[in-house]
This record gives sequence, C-alpha cells and structure tokens, in this order.
Amino acid sequence: MSDKLYEIISKVMNVPASSLVDTMGPENIESWTSFNGYVLLHELETGFDVKFSIDEVMDVKTITDIKRHLKNKGITFD
Repeated sequence: MSDKLYEIISKVMNVPASSLVDTMGPENIESWTSFNGYVLLHELETGFDVKFSIDEVMDVKTITDIKRHLKNKGITFD
C-alpha cells in the first residue's frame, strides 16, 4: 500500500514517487500548497475509500502522519 500512497502523492504533487520518503511533507515538497493539499485529501479519500476528520487533516505534517491516519482506518502498509 505504500506504493499506492506514494503514487497518489506523486500524481498530485507532480514529483517522482521514487523521490518520496515518509519524513517529507509540505515543508519540503515545494508543490504541496494548500490547494494541492485539498486535492491530495480528495485523492486519498477516494483511493483508499476513507474519510478524514478535520482534526486528522490538520494533524498531517508528513507522509508518516498520513500513513498513521490511514492505519487507524484499517489500511495496512508493508
């Protein structure tokens, strides 16, 4: 599932999936603007068939945070 997550982030942020690591987020992905953050939220909710709360969305600072919230919703990663 990490591959799927990275592919979604890669597509939305227009960066190579191979360049992504779990510690990255809006602070070090230049294209991670507030608008792209909303697009990413939509793509994650659609791609993983989940819904995020406002608190979860506001808590995301890195890809690790996204993984944690997805795991809390029953999505498993390798």
